[in-house]
Amino acid sequence: MIKIICLILGGGAGTRLYPLTSQRSKPAVPIGGKYRLIDIPISNCLNSGVRRMFVVTQYNSASLNQHIKNTYNFDMFSRGFVDILAAEQTPTSDQWFQGTADAVRQSMHHLVNHDFDYVLILSGDQLYQMDLEAFAKYHVNKQADLTIATIPVVARDAPGFGIMKVNEDGLIERFIEKPKPDALPEWESAVPDSYREAGKVYLASMGIYIFSKQVLQQLFDENPSAVDFGKEIIPYAINSGRRVASFSFNGYWTDIGTIRSFFEANIALTDPIPQFNLFDNQTLVYTRPRLLPPSKIFGTWFNQAVLAEGSIVHAKKIERSIIGIRSRIGENTEIAQTVVMGNDYFETIEEMMKEDVPMGIGRNCYVENAIIDKNVRIGNDVYIRGSISLKDIDTPTYCIRDGIVVVKKGGFIPDGARIGLGA
Repeated sequence: MIKIICLILGGGAGTRLYPLTSQRSKPAVPIGGKYRLIDIPISNCLNSGVRRMFVVTQYNSASLNQHIKNTYNFDMFSRGFVDILAAEQTPTSDQWFQGTADAVRQSMHHLVNHDFDYVLILSGDQLYQMDLEAFAKYHVNKQADLTIATIPVVARDAPGFGIMKVNEDGLIERFIEKPKPDALPEWESAVPDSYREAGKVYLASMGIYIFSKQVLQQLFDENPSAVDFGKEIIPYAINSGRRVASFSFNGYWTDIGTIRSFFEANIALTDPIPQFNLFDNQTLVYTRPRLLPPSKIFGTWFNQAVLAEGSIVHAKKIERSIIGIRSRIGENTEIAQTVVMGNDYFETIEEMMKEDVPMGIGRNCYVENAIIDKNVRIGNDVYIRGSISLKDIDTPTYCIRDGIVVVKKGGFIPDGARIGLGA
């Protein structure tokens, strides 16, 4: 049995995901209608037999804490846990986490009472399904000090990643962070013929690592000022003669770093056969069991839509969209290419009567290329349409990022409002 413990990094302030991160940390951002981003790495761990997890975070962690507390409870006969490690002042440090390596270094003292040989480090803002047990066994079989999960990419994408030079034995010889295009020819690696034929001859770091326990501590001791794995710890490990292996992953993986990538990853879930599979008996995606009623539909035409539970939908048409939990959508409304996150609670009829605009989307609206955050109130006859031709703007109730109109959490859009292209 491989004795392993996992640290899931919650990331920094998440400014590129603003305004979705204005009131919550990146791992707490809702995705897929009923999940949160943190559910992805935790589900990968649970499906792989990894049951001891710490989530390392420091920004807007209240929502994340609540979700984890209400979701991941192990029985008294299990040693499993999912615990939050928030940034804290200690006798050795009075600063917040300065980077990925610094976050792990400052969290190591919490692990001293646990029996483990390996440390698995995951990101809290990626969408993928990986057999982490196979990853750990590969690390052990390679007798590696550090193993990095890598994904093959083409030359067009390589400058956006840390790129590995991997030999035929699967060991990493060199590493470069975000190489310039003219330097790429010398960074081709030994890859299977199927990858080479597709032009995927560059192996990019996925930000997923396994360290042998003693080596990780040695690397921290030898680099007391290093704060980042990709820029400092990994190059040092390779250059100092450590045995660093590459675990090549050929499945679906995307980094949820921007509003555009978040939007596209959600909309891709509506594909007939999505690359990220929510409908599988083995790779389950776990989340909070809310015990909501089934959704009710009144004459709505659906095409490629994901509809979460607890919703009441009177819309005329919903196409290629995500409709989240407890959503309310009025009559004759059309929604296309939109992520509707839904609501945190049900309004009573009395509460609806008191409000000029109840929670949800009103009647006779048109919404396209948008993200509607939770607990939003959109009136009747509202027009919202995002487009890549639109400039980024920010208002108290909505903003435009990467051509996507994002209505902020709890935002209010009055009757007759027009936002975006054609407004």
